[in-house]
Amino acid sequence: MIIYIFKSMASDNVDENVFLARVAEQAERFDDMVSFLERVLDAKGASVSADERQLISVAFKNLISSKRAACRTISAVEQNPKYAKFGTAMLGYKTKIENQLIDDCKRIIAIINKKVLGKPCDGEAKAFFAKMVGDYYRYISENAKDAVLEEAKTKALEAYEKAGACDLAPCNPTKLGLALNFSVFHYEVMKNHSKAV
Repeated sequence: MIIYIFKSMASDNVDENVFLARVAEQAERFDDMVSFLERVLDAKGASVSADERQLISVAFKNLISSKRAACRTISAVEQNPKYAKFGTAMLGYKTKIENQLIDDCKRIIAIINKKVLGKPCDGEAKAFFAKMVGDYYRYISENAKDAVLEEAKTKALEAYEKAGACDLAPCNPTKLGLALNFSVFHYEVMKNHSKAV
């Protein structure tokens, strides 16, 4: 009886946090959305449903998307010679956003490693979340330099290979998404165009 009540309470708590995550998404409060979904991962780990995995993916992606876009925009502005006199200010601003992006990516990676991959996890869930770790290291590598870049490249490669080692059907959507993202990683980050193909 006590176990049943506890499971029921945990289920209600998960449902409540999923609901609040959806509200936070509508309100464009992506940091809050991630926090609500962290609680879901605390309760369920890799056993989250496919819908919950998708919601987690949306939360993480939205948390960093504006920062990735900002870095691309500033890089484009930097290329324009008429703004060269503002180069130092632009570099400082871009560096600030890059550091926020890297911090958010590391937060996401830590959540996945601790709350999912650090617990029993196999099959499609393992492939999905290991691929996600690879993606967020790839996002770090888009703007990182020196030792941070090398670490991000190495860890992204390890994560993608870990995801690829999972036994999934050839047409599994997670496997297909992994193949695409791993190809992008080889092309854009590793500059290995033949491997990307």
